[in-house]
Amino acid sequence: MNRIILPLLILGALFSCAEPSSLDKPLIYDQEDPNRPELMKKAQDVFQSVTPREYTPNPYEKVQLGKMLYFDNRLSKDGNISCNSCHNLETFGVDNLPTSPGDTHELGGRNSPTTLYAYMHRQQFWDGRAKDVEEQAGMPILNPVEHNIPSEEFLVARLKSIPEYVEKFAKVYGEQTHETLTFDHIGDAIGAFERRLNPRSRFDEYLDGNDEMLTALEKEGLTIFMDEGCTTCHSGVALGGSMIQKFGVYQDYWELTGSETIDNGLYDITKNESDRYLFKSPSLRNIEKTYPYFHDGSVDSLSTAVQIMAQTQLGKELEEEKVEKIVAFLKSLTATPDAELIAVKNRE
Repeated sequence: MNRIILPLLILGALFSCAEPSSLDKPLIYDQEDPNRPELMKKAQDVFQSVTPREYTPNPYEKVQLGKMLYFDNRLSKDGNISCNSCHNLETFGVDNLPTSPGDTHELGGRNSPTTLYAYMHRQQFWDGRAKDVEEQAGMPILNPVEHNIPSEEFLVARLKSIPEYVEKFAKVYGEQTHETLTFDHIGDAIGAFERRLNPRSRFDEYLDGNDEMLTALEKEGLTIFMDEGCTTCHSGVALGGSMIQKFGVYQDYWELTGSETIDNGLYDITKNESDRYLFKSPSLRNIEKTYPYFHDGSVDSLSTAVQIMAQTQLGKELEEEKVEKIVAFLKSLTATPDAELIAVKNRE
């Protein structure tokens, strides 16, 4: 009996230590693999993973300085808000409010978009009036409805009274210029921090070749998303953020959103009639978590937002089943920021 059992035990041990069978391995394809599924090929032609995306490299010290500024209430006149108040990194870079209260508790006129992936956008703000996150970072600081800082000089003088900031700005910018603590450098440091806010989602892993990262339902939603024309505005690495587009191509947006105020969009800046109701097409990354939707935060439901977009932008009324499949796909874009990067326990 023992002579039979012992060899069997040895064989069992060998098989238990063996490499997993091919059936146990994830289906990962190289970009040039001719066996890639057709859906993956099509998606890789339209979208881009955050993985190979190069952001402007910044020294660790600059990123940490930007983080300190991002969370600091002293960047508002009365110390009531920070950048993180409206763009809360614990809730995917938003505050989930239609519009946000500023330093004086007055509400802003538009929904606060997420700062996650924002550096990937071609322009900043709903009307695209800032060219990058560095320029954008300084503008709410001087806005009387937002941070309410009366002038650039006011904030620079305030931060220069804090020895730690003087030391940190000197360390980061000392080799570049004699004047290290400037308003432009404040925006530059905050931008350096925001350029690190680019977590990987399951959809990124799918684009990188792992076919098993999306469920069958999500793949159906991805197919519908592309076939129905949603990628006209929502493509590329950020799935949006690359163009200014009229909201309401086929139907006035407020008829469907129930917006209390009709926002003229870019027209308010240019006064060109052709710019009326033009807004930046937002990124769809983390869209599941960044409700309420649209420039005025007028819609809470993602399903409703998808249907409204189909009607206003594509002139289509999608079947409920298609909408829900698109929503399933959009949820694959959810990605949590790196906990260590956004942790504030060591904030000075």
